[in-house]
Amino acid sequence: MPQDRVGVWLVGAKGGVATTMMTGLASLSRGAIDPVGLVTALDPFASLGLVGFDQLVVGGHDIRSGSLLDEARSMWTTSRAIRPDLIEDAADYLAAVEARLRPGTVVASGDKIRELADEAVAAHVESPRAAIDRIRNDIVAFAAAERLARVVVVNVASTEPPPSRPIPREYAELAPLLDDDTACPLPSSSLYALAAFEAGASFVNFTPSAGSTPQALQEAAERHGVPHAGCDGKTGETLLKSVLAPMFAARNLEVMSWVGHNIFGNMDGKVLDDPRNKAAKVKSKDHLLSQILGYPPQTHVSIEYIRSLGDWKTAWDHVHFRGFLGTTMTFQFTWQGCDSILAAPLVIDLVRL
Repeated sequence: MPQDRVGVWLVGAKGGVATTMMTGLASLSRGAIDPVGLVTALDPFASLGLVGFDQLVVGGHDIRSGSLLDEARSMWTTSRAIRPDLIEDAADYLAAVEARLRPGTVVASGDKIRELADEAVAAHVESPRAAIDRIRNDIVAFAAAERLARVVVVNVASTEPPPSRPIPREYAELAPLLDDDTACPLPSSSLYALAAFEAGASFVNFTPSAGSTPQALQEAAERHGVPHAGCDGKTGETLLKSVLAPMFAARNLEVMSWVGHNIFGNMDGKVLDDPRNKAAKVKSKDHLLSQILGYPPQTHVSIEYIRSLGDWKTAWDHVHFRGFLGTTMTFQFTWQGCDSILAAPLVIDLVRL
């Protein structure tokens, strides 16, 4: 195993996915749980000498107050998803992480996310360039203070609205706009990505927000020589679509329509209750099918916030397809899972890889 410690800088560090990941890392580091759900625990990855769980050091940004321990406890009290003993045993670990957290930014994050921010964070006025500089300095300081060989920044914050204006394809055209908050088209997730690149850190976008996907940001990553990846972690309905759609394509069965209805609670569900934020998530869920099938079937995706579900989400899908001799058939499935429990090990996998 490598001896160098690696930093994990979480954007949205006080959310359910982040605190579940931290609780998991604390448990994995002391051997209290088996690495179920981690792809990197399987061969051939397990033999690659990836960074150990006890060599990952967590810090991050968030726009909300409140303790990490209280957030982790809600995974039991609200969602009945994590055993209380594992949460309490992680208390010291969470306290150490909390000391490394810094205020995030709400620049270009959208009204819904701004509503969730602490008053001091929401009232802090800064240009996109100033936000990038501040975030970059926080990441650099984290790496220096903890003597880290490298840092991986992971965006696990709530989904923001899609960019409202076109983003220049060339970084040279984008750079001058960063000093003007009225002209800059980048959302906050892209500001975090640029800050990571400038800090020499890699970036993983675990949400359907823009992140590092614009062409100009890909150019910035290449300039700084850092890897970046991701546009929404697949943990529920989209995961099943990515597995089942290839079956229809491989068997030459024509998918005529695919309808999905999703209900879930938690903070992400609350944010997605806003139509502007929901648009980005629906696009992420919807575009996958035409890419896999090679043609666009009729689709419909609905997402509804149901507060009582907590961190649990349910998806019901109806697939109408045509087979031999033009005969039409139907496939339906129901998926219920705990969002943060499904997401956290995937975040750890991505960091290790």
